[in-house]
Amino acid sequence: MRRVFEIDVLACECGARLRFVATLEDPPVVQRILRHLGLSTDTPVPASARPPPAVGDDLAFALPA
Repeated sequence: MRRVFEIDVLACECGARLRFVATLEDPPVVQRILRHLGLSTDTPVPASARPPPAVGDDLAFALPA
């Protein structure tokens, strides 16, 4: 993320450096933690893909002002 977005994810707002400790990949462990935190353990349903643009469509993005 640092190289792509120029965001240092290990920088703490107090000025110290965070330390990477572990990743949680075992589904039962992750579900138990989510339940303990009161969060959903359901897998989100992905949104359906949108169709390709039609010929002549403007491909400009409408950005909020």
